[in-house]
Amino acid sequence: MRDVVVVGGGIVGLATAHEILRRRPGADVLVVEKESEVARHQTGHNSGVIHAGVYYAPGSLKARFCTEGAARTREYCAEKHIPVVDTGKLVVATNDVEVGRLADLTDRARANGLSVTRLGAGELRDREPHVTGLGALHVHATGITDYVAVCRALAADVVATGGSVRTSVAVVGIEETTDAVTLTLDEHGWRTTESARRVVVCGGLQADRLAAMSGLNTGADSFQIVPFRGEYHRLPASRAGLVDALIYPVPDPDLPFLGVHLTRTVDGGITVGPNAVLGFSREGYRKGSVDLRDVAAYARFPGMWSVARRHWRTGLEEQRDSWRRRGYLRLVQRYCPELTVDDLLPEPAGIRAQAVLRDGTLVHDFLVRRTARTVHVCNAPSPAATSAFPIAAHVADLAAPAG
Repeated sequence: MRDVVVVGGGIVGLATAHEILRRRPGADVLVVEKESEVARHQTGHNSGVIHAGVYYAPGSLKARFCTEGAARTREYCAEKHIPVVDTGKLVVATNDVEVGRLADLTDRARANGLSVTRLGAGELRDREPHVTGLGALHVHATGITDYVAVCRALAADVVATGGSVRTSVAVVGIEETTDAVTLTLDEHGWRTTESARRVVVCGGLQADRLAAMSGLNTGADSFQIVPFRGEYHRLPASRAGLVDALIYPVPDPDLPFLGVHLTRTVDGGITVGPNAVLGFSREGYRKGSVDLRDVAAYARFPGMWSVARRHWRTGLEEQRDSWRRRGYLRLVQRYCPELTVDDLLPEPAGIRAQAVLRDGTLVHDFLVRRTARTVHVCNAPSPAATSAFPIAAHVADLAAPAG
């Protein structure tokens, strides 16, 4: 019997396995990942940003974990010689409503202990000549890195410290007794089992289905993972010096998305995105991908209809702009008017796993549920990549008893 099995080879799952082995050298820890490589889903399709924690409610898990996680991520990248570029971030207000929201963001950032500076329109133009707005918030402690490289390093560390990482292994059953948890695994069509004293599930886009296998997703407390496609473009090489910092719009506080932004990448490019389009497939990255099982799951879920009633107009606008580059472009031209539709080159999309509760609440913070011997990370939205190390420590605390 193994000590711990971690389900999921994204950054949260790998960081958790790494943390357990750091605390308990010699423990028998196995990571199982259903894809052929680690970091194939949310971790491998994000913006690569090391967030500072400007958006998150003071005292929330997001706020606490983001600040600590940014420092830990930088330390780990330095140890493993993974590139980090400290870019800073400008959150740009383009109308009077956003100027008011910017004041609220400034207060929130300072309450979270961050170093930020308010800029007027002229100061913004001096700092970023290609960006226009009524003002901006300069967030100093923001950077970029390569999270896929971080995951590969974590997987190598897990193996080097006595653990195991097995890919192309899907969990299709979870059975818990008083003494152990038995996982039924599917590996290339062959069914096997693994037993462990503790199981940690970091299932991302499949979190609700895996939680249901442990009896944690029924009744009034149930939640549904709803996929939102984050579609990106990349600017041409001729635009590589367009901005110095990362450029973000002021987000809508009622939605868990940050808006279409300009993000420098560690390879020297600039990406544009993401938007937030309701997806019709949890793991279908090509535009137009449809998985009827995924659609039926959220179509039957009462909370999804509540979300739709509240946000149908925004949803339609996002779908329209998804199919029309000019509509997408307008979102960027609000703060960078010189960009043209020809500047929006293809870039792979990402898919965000958004947990929705039965009453229609969009879960903004991290959501963790557990049984006597399992811990499920049910919702780990941005800044989960930045926060992976403190999330892992929190999960390891919950999974600590070895009974």
